[in-house]
Amino acid sequence: MYTQALNNLDLPQNDEGDPREARFMARIDAEERIEPNDFMPEGYRKTLVRQIAQHAHSEIIGMLPEGNWITRAPSLRRKAALLAKVQDEGGHGLYLYCAAETLGKSREEMMDELVDGRAKYSSIFNYPTLTWADIGMIGWLVDGAAIMNQIPLCRCSFGPYARAMIRICKEESFHQRQGYEQIMTLCAGTPEQKELAQDSLNRWWWPSIMMFGPSDGDSVHSAKSMAWKIKRFTNDELRQKFIDATVPQAHRIGLEIPDPDLKFNEETGHWEIGEIDWEEFKRVLAGGGPCNADRVAARKAAQENGAWVRDAALAYAQKRAARESETLAA
Repeated sequence: MYTQALNNLDLPQNDEGDPREARFMARIDAEERIEPNDFMPEGYRKTLVRQIAQHAHSEIIGMLPEGNWITRAPSLRRKAALLAKVQDEGGHGLYLYCAAETLGKSREEMMDELVDGRAKYSSIFNYPTLTWADIGMIGWLVDGAAIMNQIPLCRCSFGPYARAMIRICKEESFHQRQGYEQIMTLCAGTPEQKELAQDSLNRWWWPSIMMFGPSDGDSVHSAKSMAWKIKRFTNDELRQKFIDATVPQAHRIGLEIPDPDLKFNEETGHWEIGEIDWEEFKRVLAGGGPCNADRVAARKAAQENGAWVRDAALAYAQKRAARESETLAA
């Protein structure tokens, strides 16, 4: 009823643009969900397409460093759990591609942009998984950082994105607990196993911190995304939440954060970290990371090798539709 009243408002057009944008912002301010067929400013649509596509690509690319260890898992139990997790990540990508498609961006176009190197995805997945401990560290740190980013997205102003995030967050929370349990097990094992966990933390800590994106002063998208209530917190706010949650978890199992400048501020109640190497972040995001070329090549090979499956499915669907049309005509 509130939406109908807003849409019926006879707002005069002024120099600031389309009066429908005033109605749109009134809905945003009223915490209403925007659906695909609703009016939305082109900037809002483009921002959503960019963010959702990058998120979907990150889920799909994120299957690769973990899939690398499926055949080398240390036990059948660990292998089954890792298989289930990789399957979950594939499902997350599909949910997100579907959400982006409601905005007019085809899945084929998004995949072409990914394999051509035109699309971005989370920089964290351009680092190699050198040991089994890295699989646990991805669950604990990478999925933990993802949860901090994604839980607020359940209240995103765009309906299909928000609804997709509800299931994704439930599964990611399980992945995070699973990863932390793996690292706890290593830390409670032999000295060599604990050293393996510490080495993994040393390599994954800073890339995980960078997952939240540039500092607020350098972010070109955050302010507008927050005004549109696509995002609810700034990059630095989410990063701080993650640090405050994760540092005590590391100390609880006897691991040291690889940051000599780490300290607890009694006045603010927050953990403070040293300087982030933003040059590394930019280099990896621009394609200069250890595994950038391998990740994109793997997705390109999968797309090319799976072309016959897509063609066969399309031909079957077209043939079935033709038969149904003939039946109805008869």
